Order: sequence, then structure tokens, then C-alpha cells
Amino acid sequence: MLVAEDDVQQAERIRDYLERAGCRVAVVHDGGAAIAAVRESRPDLLVLDLMLPGTDGLEVARAVRRESTLPIVMVTARTEETDQLRGFKRGADDYITKPYSPKVLVARIMALLHRSASAGGYDHESDSRILRVGSLVVDRDRRKVTVAGRVVACTRGEWRILEGMAAAPGRPFTRQRLLDLLFDQDPEHLVTLRTVDTHVFNLRKKIEDHPDGIPRRLLTVHGVGYKLVEGRRAA
Repeated sequence: MLVAEDDVQQAERIRDYLERAGCRVAVVHDGGAAIAAVRESRPDLLVLDLMLPGTDGLEVARAVRRESTLPIVMVTARTEETDQLRGFKRGADDYITKPYSPKVLVARIMALLHRSASAGGYDHESDSRILRVGSLVVDRDRRKVTVAGRVVACTRGEWRILEGMAAAPGRPFTRQRLLDLLFDQDPEHLVTLRTVDTHVFNLRKKIEDHPDGIPRRLLTVHGVGYKLVEGRRAA
């Protein structure tokens, strides 16, 4: 488990409580070190303070979420609803505000780890170069997409959305989060929520078995956004 907290005393307090609960814990104190540690040690969960020096917690979460499905618990003094929503949009699985009880933090971490294990655990395959979601395969090294062996030609934007969603199959992506993926890919061009919808529409024509029918792979999550799942057969 990794704790990213710039307050050394607070970080050690969290480490102490987690180690008492039987966890092995590493601690870092800035955003750049957090991203590097996630990539190198591949922890089971990240406890992430938002007010980190250098790269702040939101940017750390965005960087981590582009590459993996690692569970993230955000810890912050920011209590406004908009701050919490921003955290969830960046990929947080839970959000706890300061001051908090370390015992409550540990309980929420353990509950999240339990849910993750019940769902099959942190998907290390998301860090691999080959992503598989049913018969859909995303080859990161060759920048190639296939569906049941059929090669699918994608634009840069379509590729970025599909790669991001394939790294976390079944997880709902807000339209804003998909917009962030597009902006990271092409920051000099205007991208909007409408751009996201257009890319999703075009991807469905390319990866669905029956493009004119009900989507079975790239699904709409009403009130949230979209998610990528293994293809479902029509009834």
C-alpha cells in the first residue's frame, strides 16, 4: 500500500495504523514521487493527499488512472462539494476529509480493499501492453485494436478513449473524465463534451457486432457517462 502525504507526522500516523491492521506500507511526500512509486511498486491501494507539493493530488490521480485501476482513497482538508466531485472525476474510489479518525480511515480502506478483492482485485493487466475486454483487444505497443480478430481502424481521439476505458473494463467513465483523456492527447485543439459523444458514437459503429442495434460493448451509464464491457449477446 502507498501513502502519499506531505505532512510527515500525519503520514507516519497513517502508516502506523495501517501496519497495525496488517498492511505493508510505503510513504512518499510529493506528487512526482507518488507517480513513480505507483509505477515501480504497483501497490494494492493508494492513500492520496490532494495538497501535495510539485504535482498535486488531482494530477497524480489523473496520471495513475490513465495507466491502471489501482484503488485510490483521497484525503484532504477541502470540504466543498465541488472539490469532492472533482476528486471523483479524477478517479477517486473514496474521499475522506480532514480532520478524520485514523481508525475510520483504516476501516474505509479495508472495506475498499475487500470490495476490490470481491470484484477480482486490482487489475494488473491494465498496466500491461495488451488489454482485453472480451473479444476486444487493445495492443498498446502496436497501437492496434481488434474485435474477434477483426482489425479496427481508430482515430487518435477514438484510440485514447478506447485505451483508457479498456484499462478499466466495467468502470463507468464520466464524460468529463473522457474529455480529460482527449485533452491530454491533443491539448492544442478544442475538445468539448460533444466531442466525447461523437467519438463514442463512431466507436460504437466500429466495435459493436450490430452497429445499428442496441450497444453491447460500449454502454451508456445514465446520469454518469459510459463504460466498456465484454460484449453482451442480444436476447
